[in-house]
Amino acid sequence: MQDLLQELESHIRNRYEIEEDDDEFTPDVHLFDYGYIDSIGATALIAHIEKTYGMAITNQDLMLYPLNTVREIAQFIDKKRAR
Repeated sequence: MQDLLQELESHIRNRYEIEEDDDEFTPDVHLFDYGYIDSIGATALIAHIEKTYGMAITNQDLMLYPLNTVREIAQFIDKKRAR
């Protein structure tokens, strides 16, 4: 799980140009409320997750699981892969 968390954090930092010294960016920061990712970015992130981790994210998934932080996204991927 820790590797997954680090992979996601690294991807999000690189893709959304978040500086390494940004003290507010943590695995538990709300990516949308803090303005790290917008709705277009969310679509790109979902596409990345589906392609990278070989899974489909359904509308039901988006309603059932909180996917607002790096940690929540990693936990979701971990659960989905376990099925």
